[in-house]
Amino acid sequence: MSKPVVALVGRPNVGKSTLFNRLCGERLAIVDDTPGTTRDRLFAEADWSGHVFDVVDTGGIDPTANSRQSPLSVGSSDFIEDIRTQAVIAVTEADAILFLVDAISGITPADMEVARILRKSQKVIDGVSRPPIFLVVNKADSSRQRDWVHEFYEMGLGEPYPISAVHGTGTGDLLDELVKVFPDQQPEAEDDSAKIAIVGKPNVGKSSLLNKLVGEERSIVSEIAGTTRDAVDTAIVFQGVPVTLIDTAGIRRRGKVETGVEKYSVVRSMRAIERCDVGLLMIDAVQGISAQDAHIAGYIKDAWKSAVVIVNKWDAIEKDSYTMQTFTEKIQQELNFVDYVPILFISAKTGQRVDQVLPLALKVQEERLARVTTGALNRILQNAQGVHSPTSRTGTSIKLYYGTQVRTDPPTFMIYCNNPKLAHFTYLRFLENQIRKEYPFTGTPIRLVLKPRHE
Repeated sequence: MSKPVVALVGRPNVGKSTLFNRLCGERLAIVDDTPGTTRDRLFAEADWSGHVFDVVDTGGIDPTANSRQSPLSVGSSDFIEDIRTQAVIAVTEADAILFLVDAISGITPADMEVARILRKSQKVIDGVSRPPIFLVVNKADSSRQRDWVHEFYEMGLGEPYPISAVHGTGTGDLLDELVKVFPDQQPEAEDDSAKIAIVGKPNVGKSSLLNKLVGEERSIVSEIAGTTRDAVDTAIVFQGVPVTLIDTAGIRRRGKVETGVEKYSVVRSMRAIERCDVGLLMIDAVQGISAQDAHIAGYIKDAWKSAVVIVNKWDAIEKDSYTMQTFTEKIQQELNFVDYVPILFISAKTGQRVDQVLPLALKVQEERLARVTTGALNRILQNAQGVHSPTSRTGTSIKLYYGTQVRTDPPTFMIYCNNPKLAHFTYLRFLENQIRKEYPFTGTPIRLVLKPRHE
């Protein structure tokens, strides 16, 4: 079931990132007094009273960013457009909106403009405005400031909720009301197709690859980075196997993600990774592998998804006998934390090796569902202890008693031992490599869970 999405909207420096961190229980967003500081994580999962939902920090709208006018002016057409873009997309994408204002600054013209556009963008469904908008008056740290929040009724958004994102005051009452408006979550229809997401930086050829795979112009292809805004699903049948291809918007380097449309494009891309089985990470052969490519690979691994690295635009590279080997070694060096991922060199433009993409992705999907018998696993673990049984600083060695595969998708192994705390992460990596020697699980992460025997 898809989780509800809650968007934080408001001008800069009203405390959106602080509230974001409090709702998600971690310090995920950068917090600073300088307006426009938000440059990091855009969304995270939150949980309140058993209700799980995603929180999206939209970043602030700066009324002076494209205008020489005063900070309180709302006459700039660029500013108006920025507000409209952010507000409309928040209304389109979110199940609820937390509109933050500042109790210390009071109502500003910028706040009034955002409120007007939010109200105008709402739709009335069955007599109820959707999505619901909560007017959150932040920085109401003192009782005196909370007593003055009645002035915010002037904004026409109903009851204001005074809170202190820093101290947590009032956030519980706000969340109690928030979770009441979430739509009923219906179970998703069963879909046993192999879900393959095409992900990567903007303009690496994701839409071109999709068009080649489906044999028609299903996605817009443009030289302008960021043309694709949505995660687009395309259902096909390949060699008798139902496949869902998910073409996503490009994920830009942190700090290069613009306010508004592109921020939500990144959110859609991240959610596409969450619901796929295999992620095709596309890399531009001309530009070479970058830090952002490594970040995206990290996103895929963190979500425990399988992956294939697709090096596109290979036709544009001057090559000799060693070019492919050199490029492969470079990728393996930069992505050494996912060294189990296969690499394929293609040209979506000319069609070179495109016919190998789906067979390789489906092979990886099969590996994701593979099982190791309990007998075979315990033989591997026994041999691994014979090769390497590390001793801790206290002189105690970890002893592996028994192991079994408890699930697939991804392959997960429960291993009982004398004391899980004795297993350094390097030893877990060693055990993983010993398993992969006999069962490669190509392109697929392996999860090892150690338990003390008495459990």
